[in-house]
Amino acid sequence: MLTDMQTAGAWVDYHASRCEPDSAQETYAFPQERKWRRLEQSVGAAAEDITISRWSYAGTTVRQEEATTPPDRYFFSVALKTTRLKLTRGNQTVFDGIMPAGTLYVGAPSKQLSAQFHAPCDFLHFHVPANCFPSAQSGTESPTAEGLNDLVLLRDPFADQLAKALTEYGNSADQEFARCIGQTLAMHVARRELPLTKVNALPKWRLRRVEEYVKTHFDRCISLSDLAKVAGLSRMHFAAQFRAATGYRPREYLLHQRIEHAKSLLSNTETPLAEVALAVGFCTQAHFSTVFKRITGDTPARWRCAKRNELPSVPNLPRPGFGKQSVDSYGAGRPT
Repeated sequence: MLTDMQTAGAWVDYHASRCEPDSAQETYAFPQERKWRRLEQSVGAAAEDITISRWSYAGTTVRQEEATTPPDRYFFSVALKTTRLKLTRGNQTVFDGIMPAGTLYVGAPSKQLSAQFHAPCDFLHFHVPANCFPSAQSGTESPTAEGLNDLVLLRDPFADQLAKALTEYGNSADQEFARCIGQTLAMHVARRELPLTKVNALPKWRLRRVEEYVKTHFDRCISLSDLAKVAGLSRMHFAAQFRAATGYRPREYLLHQRIEHAKSLLSNTETPLAEVALAVGFCTQAHFSTVFKRITGDTPARWRCAKRNELPSVPNLPRPGFGKQSVDSYGAGRPT
């Protein structure tokens, strides 16, 4: 299993992307699935056609769904907004955590998958005939169903742009254009270089130890060696197994945790941005702002302003004090 996901326990604020309809009355460019991954065959559609549908869920209660990919098709899913969900196949957990917008998931033919949606979501689904993938040639190995199954790519920029190209056309998206986009996405997946060896995911008990350590020490200097020591592994083995389990490099995971804590400070206090940056482990406000915008899509100031427009005014709270900072291996700092 190749994942590019986060299994962090921290919650995120779920902001609709510009691809999400503003009202229930707004129509979708593609058929809205009444049941997850179930699409009624369009009249006149050929069996070899790539079909596209949309799945969205606006509820706040946990929703359980299950589906099996047809024997002659692959299933692609592109997240149009950040959400939280759990994907399982039998007794195996494929992913459990926060799924960022722009994430691509691939399921192979005849594979069952269950999903638990823990927050509002919006996905674009591509139902791709198996013959869209190149067949194996002598001396080369084409992607196999097992190799592509449960392939999850975190914030795949190319897939994200293709999905936006489709959704931004609205109802004007014609079938030929949609078919070209689907074929391009299939070629993108087929040309990916899959790992030569499959790395075992970090066991859950080791992962929990690492998550607890980061949760407690996120504002301090945390090196790769520190996390590997907590997990009881060498640096090389820890980094590979951690990414196989979460989809994130240890550095990326740490940055995401810092940003989640920064969101809490921005939402609930009047702490200046420079002090928020120091409080969550960044050595400068500029670095904090750069990472915050890369992860959330907004600057800290704009994000805080948007939250204020959504929530009642926040009372002035005491500002935490901070000493001088020392830079850690991730470009962040710790109080001295």
